[in-house]
Amino acid sequence: MAELQSTKEKTGNQKVRASINVDIGGTFTDCLITYGDQIVFGKAPTTTYDLSRGFMQALRETVVSLGMSLEELLESTEMVRYSTTLAVNRLIERKGPRLGLFTTEGWEDTLPAGRGGSWGDGIAISEMRRLPRMKKPEPIIPRHMIVGIKERIDYKGDIVRPLDEEDVLEKLRYLVNQGAQGFVVCLINSYTNPIHEQKIRDLIKRQYPESYLGSMIVVISSDVSPRWREYPRMVATMLCAYLQRSMADEIKGMSDELRTSGYKRAMMMVHNSGGMAEVFRTTALNTFNGGPSAGIIGAAYVGKQQGFPNIIATDMGGTSFDVGLVVNGSPSYYQYHPVIDRWAVELTMLESKSIGAGGGSIASVDRLMGNKLSIGPRSAGSMPGPACYDLGGTEPTVTDADVVLGYVNPDYFHGGKMKLDKEKAVNVIRRRIARPLQIEVEEAAWLIKKIVDGNMAGELFKETILKGRDPKEFVVFALGGAGPTHCCGYTFEAGVPKILTFPASPVFCALGSAVMDVIQYYEATRYILLKQPSGIGGAGTGQYFTDYEAFNAVVESLQKRAVRDLEGQGINPESAVFSLELEMRYGGQLNMTRISSPRLYIHNEEDVHAVYEQFEREFIAAYSALSVFPEGGVDISSFILRSTFITPTFEMSRYPVKSDKVSSNAIKGKREVYWQELSGFNPTDTYELNLLEAGNKIEGPAIIEASDTNIVLPPGRTFTINEYMSGIIV
Repeated sequence: MAELQSTKEKTGNQKVRASINVDIGGTFTDCLITYGDQIVFGKAPTTTYDLSRGFMQALRETVVSLGMSLEELLESTEMVRYSTTLAVNRLIERKGPRLGLFTTEGWEDTLPAGRGGSWGDGIAISEMRRLPRMKKPEPIIPRHMIVGIKERIDYKGDIVRPLDEEDVLEKLRYLVNQGAQGFVVCLINSYTNPIHEQKIRDLIKRQYPESYLGSMIVVISSDVSPRWREYPRMVATMLCAYLQRSMADEIKGMSDELRTSGYKRAMMMVHNSGGMAEVFRTTALNTFNGGPSAGIIGAAYVGKQQGFPNIIATDMGGTSFDVGLVVNGSPSYYQYHPVIDRWAVELTMLESKSIGAGGGSIASVDRLMGNKLSIGPRSAGSMPGPACYDLGGTEPTVTDADVVLGYVNPDYFHGGKMKLDKEKAVNVIRRRIARPLQIEVEEAAWLIKKIVDGNMAGELFKETILKGRDPKEFVVFALGGAGPTHCCGYTFEAGVPKILTFPASPVFCALGSAVMDVIQYYEATRYILLKQPSGIGGAGTGQYFTDYEAFNAVVESLQKRAVRDLEGQGINPESAVFSLELEMRYGGQLNMTRISSPRLYIHNEEDVHAVYEQFEREFIAAYSALSVFPEGGVDISSFILRSTFITPTFEMSRYPVKSDKVSSNAIKGKREVYWQELSGFNPTDTYELNLLEAGNKIEGPAIIEASDTNIVLPPGRTFTINEYMSGIIV
């Protein structure tokens, strides 16, 4: 394990500070603990029936490495950070309350109608080719649970038609009689003036107060997504309401367990925007893809320390394969609407893509498609898990194939805490794959590996070449428990020349949360014509706007909200950093370009020019100089204020580089491993990762084992330990 050193210095008898970072995945729950200048990590199977059990089990197993009790650790713990895939699971399972939707009269069909291309949101390209079979997602809120309310606010925020409260109460009674257990409120133009949404919420709360057993959740769009474009705003609010209760119950279970063990502070939730905040400042939608987002932030942090500005962060766990990019040292955000499950939403969110390709992904033969072998997206999870777990699994998985091929040592899985049954893996692949395809078991296992590696390589191809990026300018970070095992299979096929692995690769998302700052975004839609059109038919002046107070008033209102939330979390606002992002476009364009504003407030013409020039630079970087259109003028549509409180973190220690020869105590021996390049099974050297030293070099073929992962080094590849104890494969 690489030793990591805290940037906090201890003096005298100062109390040792600790932090706990937990990431709950579909198969395993990962835990990383910082205690003074020590860092330890571990994992436990995810208990889907009660996430708090797996959460506490991972914590207890990890704290053993510190030689203290959990209660002693929690006394010193300043922060517990938590990321989860719970939101994804709840959407897939459709286990949420029955919701009713209030919208403006005449707009009741916004959600069911969707957008022209909404049938394709969240669908794989291969599925999109089958147009006759495509369907829109199954509605979370059916049409008969959507009601129109007599009210209207215009685009400037002025009330055109006052809210009819009697109409609200009548429609409320109708929805309750239809079985509504919660409500979504999304009115037209509420992002400019939320007063009608707030009144509807208050009316419902008065009818069903929280002191009653029949209290109802009410979520309003102006709280969740105060942005223009009603469809993605309505979807975001719907998903937030749908997930809120179940997530709140799960998080309460974990908080109760921690408090019973002695933890007295608030739990922090990892946000998909790249930061974290207290549970009380977190919506359910903020947590979606929290784990992969933490991994991307961790990759950017480690890449900055080790000198890698362009990174493809790949995380192959037990259930999925996640990909995110770091470009020029900065994580990539969605420029357009991110898609959650099958719905496009309006949300500030780190860009990551996910496919069903993990260690637990199930392999199957489709006889109706000419015996086509497919991997995923179904997963065996942790219960019953792959057949080799011997917990009742009856379908072949990627992990079963890895065991058959010799990549995974059945006696050293999970550091020897969990013994695998190789015979069960062989039998299930023989019965389900080899016999239908009329091939040998090892060939079937190799095909499983080859196909899943190809699927993952395809995702790298989409994120680089298909987006105009040269894969040769990037390095791959192989993360997750299965990432180092399969990285050579998917990286070099995609044209990326270098891979980095880490001692903490299996728990890298938990490591990423440990380096996150407290970050929250505050958004407002306000239309400002920054630069007037010019040169079109002689019309227009091309002048810059001069109403600086209109611009500053929006920023000031957002900053007041940020200060309120910081103080609510016990943070001095003077210790925070505020920055502004703007969504802008040339006149006549449909889509926006999000830029980092060089000014928080505007006071003169020079500030306005600086904003315009920044927009032009970022637009050219994204779309080339041939795409600029200053004659059309420039609009600002949305303001996004970012509030950042920088938290103390750690740095990776640097070690003196020694001989490239591996010491004898790091060599574990040989075992039979299947290499297609060598036409079958061959005796292969195996090494213990934790006993390697900086400078050590290993030539493939080889297997490098750690307690929670294996690095598979094919023939012709070289593995070198650098000064940070990271492994570099070329």
